[in-house]
Amino acid sequence: MSISIATLKEAINIKETIQQLEDRLAKLFGGKSAPAHIEVESAPAKKGRGRSKMSAAARAKISAAQKARWAKSKGVTVAPKETPKKRGLSPEGRAKIVAALKARWAKQKKGVAKAAAPAKGKKRGGKLSAEGRAKIVAALKKRWAAHKKAKK
Repeated sequence: MSISIATLKEAINIKETIQQLEDRLAKLFGGKSAPAHIEVESAPAKKGRGRSKMSAAARAKISAAQKARWAKSKGVTVAPKETPKKRGLSPEGRAKIVAALKARWAKQKKGVAKAAAPAKGKKRGGKLSAEGRAKIVAALKKRWAAHKKAKK
């Protein structure tokens, strides 16, 4: 098999073109010479717990809700699933809790009543009477006078 000079020149030309393209490609990827086949790096592994798991009950709720939405959009009525009855407190248990709370509040009220019993006949809170205000003003004036006298 004889190869003509024209064919050899064309092969050299193609080889040079390929080399130029590989050099351009290498510049794009940071100066490394490009291998014959390009390797694509996989995405880095996710840090953390990974994929969260959902309970079967949660999946069932989501599934039922989605089915209800589809039925509503299609105009079909779907009977809701019967949910289990929630557990309640027995009357005996409730009575024990109420008795314990009453005893606790009685004990607390007894301690508070002794500590801060308001004087009889006087109102607590509300607006200040004119007499009370006058007493406070007089006490403040006396205090400021003593303060000014101490500075001189």
